[in-house]
Amino acid sequence: MQARKLRAAVVGGGIGGLAAARALIHRGIEVAVFERAEVLGEVGAGVFIFPNSLRQMVRMGLGPALDKVGGKVGPASRYCRMDGTVVGQIPTTDSSGWNGMYGMHRADLLNALAATLPPEAIHTGHRCTGLHQDERGARLEFANGNTFEADVVIAADGIQSVLQPYVVDPMAPEYSGSRAYRGLIARDKLPNWLDEAHQVWMGDGKHFMVFPVRGGQLLNYVGFVPTEDQTVESWSAIGDRNELAASFAGWDAPVVELLSKVESCFWWGLYDRRPLASWTKGRLALLGDAAHPMLPHLGQGANQAIEDGVALAVLLEGRSPEEVPEILPRYEALRRVRTDVIQAEARRNGLRYDSRWGSLEQRDREIANAAKFRRQLYDYDIEAAAIAFREGRGSTTELEVALT
Repeated sequence: MQARKLRAAVVGGGIGGLAAARALIHRGIEVAVFERAEVLGEVGAGVFIFPNSLRQMVRMGLGPALDKVGGKVGPASRYCRMDGTVVGQIPTTDSSGWNGMYGMHRADLLNALAATLPPEAIHTGHRCTGLHQDERGARLEFANGNTFEADVVIAADGIQSVLQPYVVDPMAPEYSGSRAYRGLIARDKLPNWLDEAHQVWMGDGKHFMVFPVRGGQLLNYVGFVPTEDQTVESWSAIGDRNELAASFAGWDAPVVELLSKVESCFWWGLYDRRPLASWTKGRLALLGDAAHPMLPHLGQGANQAIEDGVALAVLLEGRSPEEVPEILPRYEALRRVRTDVIQAEARRNGLRYDSRWGSLEQRDREIANAAKFRRQLYDYDIEAAAIAFREGRGSTTELEVALT
């Protein structure tokens, strides 16, 4: 008699959760996704998809959809000082020269992922309130009174994860000292803007970046400014566009021009956590921000969540329910070195961008020489690494930092 499919429950219907669901289905695992909101949705903010995660989504059939809604980012991308002096090029390819880099509107990426899932797999209006597990399986409980039985539970419910305390005592959030203002502006309002470019301007204690989304029709901008008060971890707090413009007064002309055309913006406080003592317990695994929240200064948060989902799918493929508690610690062993390095480097990169990392000359030199690290980041193939690890051929040390 053929063994039944492994049944997975994904808690959280954001990018990490839907990407994990797609990866699991791609490898023959039955999936149910539970999202607390009544409808799937993401705030209107941009996110980068880099070669390391894009190649995984292409293999899962999302290539055409992402090509349609993504904002292509190419060789015009650059780092600049606040006055526009070019410091160096932003690498946009892996070592093979493959340019797999998009700026994405989060809602566009979420919709593309959702379109690849069976509609019956997505359950909205389900706020998780509890988890019980034993040697036979796991049971989720929801505020609406429903329950769900699964062989494995994947917590993709973000930096304030409801399920994280079932694995380990939560780490206190650590405030970065910066507030990020973000928004979208129509590309046609800036006729002289560089096409297909990710641009970063770096100044004293602050930095500003812009990249295209939605097929290049919109520009996503983010201004990072220091604050003394610890502001909330919110993606949707209304920002003061005049305060934002004043923060970058006197900067390079394209920055000033863009901010003069901003009508509204949002802000959020930037937090991360120190690495957790553990990501898994029994049949429960943490994924993405629930496991390793990162500051946005490498743009890898969503990308690492996608890698997490692929790793879990490879390691769980063809396994029996009884094997799950033995498999999940291997997922953490495979992923932890890489995410710890990226998490720490995101912190350091924020200091570089804000001119708080040695002298300006040292900062500029490290930024200009960042291509080696970036390409190590982009070259990594989580699917191949997970297959090798599963077969006993792989190492858990996946990424060496070599910024000099």
